[in-house]
Amino acid sequence: MSFRQHAVRFRFARTVVAALAAAVLLVTPARAQADLVPKRVLILHSVGREFRPWNAYAKDIRAELDRQSRWPIDVQEHSLVTARSDDPRAEQLFLEFIKALYAGAPPDLIVSVGAPSAAFFQRHRQELFPATPILFTVLEQRRVQLQGLTENDTVVAVRHDFRVLFDSFLGIAPDTKVVAIINGRSPNERYWQQEMRRELQPLDGRIEIRWYDDLSYEEVLKQAASLPPHSAIFWYQMIVDAAGVAHEGDRALTKLYAVANAPIFTHDDAFFGQEIIGGPMHSALGGSRRAMAVAMRILGGEKAGDIKTPPSDFAPPKYDWRELQRWNISERRLPEGSEILFREPTVWQRYSWQIALITGIMLLQAGLIAALLHQRRRRQLAEVQARQRMAELAHINRFSTAGVLTASIAHEINQPLGSILTNAETAQQILKSARPDIAELNEIVDDIVRDDRRASEVIRRMKSLLTKSPFELKSIDLNDVARETVEFLSTLAVARKVELTSSITPNALPILGDRVQLQQVILNLVVNGIDAMKDTPAENRIIGIRTSRAGKFAELSVSDRGPGVADDKLKEIFEPFFTSKAEGMGMGLSIARTIVEAHHGLIWATNRDHGGASFRIKFPLSLEAVEMEETETAKTA
Repeated sequence: MSFRQHAVRFRFARTVVAALAAAVLLVTPARAQADLVPKRVLILHSVGREFRPWNAYAKDIRAELDRQSRWPIDVQEHSLVTARSDDPRAEQLFLEFIKALYAGAPPDLIVSVGAPSAAFFQRHRQELFPATPILFTVLEQRRVQLQGLTENDTVVAVRHDFRVLFDSFLGIAPDTKVVAIINGRSPNERYWQQEMRRELQPLDGRIEIRWYDDLSYEEVLKQAASLPPHSAIFWYQMIVDAAGVAHEGDRALTKLYAVANAPIFTHDDAFFGQEIIGGPMHSALGGSRRAMAVAMRILGGEKAGDIKTPPSDFAPPKYDWRELQRWNISERRLPEGSEILFREPTVWQRYSWQIALITGIMLLQAGLIAALLHQRRRRQLAEVQARQRMAELAHINRFSTAGVLTASIAHEINQPLGSILTNAETAQQILKSARPDIAELNEIVDDIVRDDRRASEVIRRMKSLLTKSPFELKSIDLNDVARETVEFLSTLAVARKVELTSSITPNALPILGDRVQLQQVILNLVVNGIDAMKDTPAENRIIGIRTSRAGKFAELSVSDRGPGVADDKLKEIFEPFFTSKAEGMGMGLSIARTIVEAHHGLIWATNRDHGGASFRIKFPLSLEAVEMEETETAKTA
């Protein structure tokens, strides 16, 4: 092939591509322009837009038009109010009104909603925009005259089967004996009354069917309120009652639900949501979507007569959980695959995060409480063990103190024993005489008894000091403890050439304490004071024991005239193993502080201005004593 031929072919191909590109550029704006042209849709409602179930379909149809359409939609809606009666003159006037309204610009699509609207258009098809496509929907297939359909007509219908509805309800409520059917007296409603009578005839003998179409709606409500047990109500619709009263919107069904003494079931879920128990029903949303999908195909250019849509049956059954509960119908009786709606959420579903939070907090608290209780038990065990150790140390300390007191105790016991021996020998001599002096013998016996008791008291005090007993708080008088300790130490004081003085307050000092251990504290302090004054001149060896009351506390002090305590050691002297004695163990004051703190008290030391040290102890008075005193004070006031 020559170069010239190649050049010719190249120019031809380039020309073709350019032409195709130009065509695309021309078509695309044209199509875009077409998509911007509004589509005029006429919707004719049966009876009225707000009558159920058509009001639910009208709402869904408008929503689906907006959702599915790629064009702007100009919707014009009208209601065939003439369908409430059989007046042909009213229908003719309505026909003239529609023709005049759209004479200059017929709609792009007519949507006929309901059987009365379909019948109207089919009667006047050649007069009303014969070239305009009509979509017949929201009606049962029997309400369309198939032979009257034109090439511009198509149908999206449903199929009723009243026997299916009744058998389904009897399946969940098998004890039902009576079913009342609620239906109006408009022409469309009279048609369906005849169809229902025909389809339900096989149920004769199984249930009693009551018809109320010849009653006013007020009478219908009275009948529905007094149905016998094991009854049910089938709601078809109530457009116009026998008295000629129209019932628009939800009022008719709402009134029925308020007075009915039986469950209500129906054929269309446009009624479902409050009053209806449920079952198989037509789906308003599903039907509207199917119809508007066909509408979009027609507006897109398809021939209406070429679109064939089979009628739809009832949707899978669904039930209102609240009505099932109200009429005590078990969920086990529901058909397989049933949907249960409006189920009240459980407490967990309502407050799951609150319950989880509270449970978590409670578990955390329980863990903390368990840990605290464990720690408390450990602390109590430690306290018990500490008290046992303290008691053992105190017991050892008392034995140590007893060693210091041995000489004085022996002397104190020897005195009454010697007197007892002397008196006994004297009594023997008197008894050997020819005429014993009975009066003198009585005096001798009294002396023996007195000396014996004196020796027994010394032994009792020593036994009390050395007895190993558990720590036990009892109500005692601190004054009595101080007196007994002073008497017990009097012999030791005489032996050490120490003057032991006491200043006991006349007022009682009731406290909760262990008598033996408190005696040990005082004894330790006095013995320490005696030891501290071993180098002090005899005339200055004085130890003073004093009790007093300070508010709600009882105080006791033990003061000596020894060298005192170095100021920097005043706090250390209560520490274990601290001692200023060459032979001391350093445990006496530590044990004393432990005992005092176990009694919820305080102990501290100070130096006296004129020499010597003073140890002071403070114990809380018992609550009973404080309350009694406050009561007496209030009475006096």
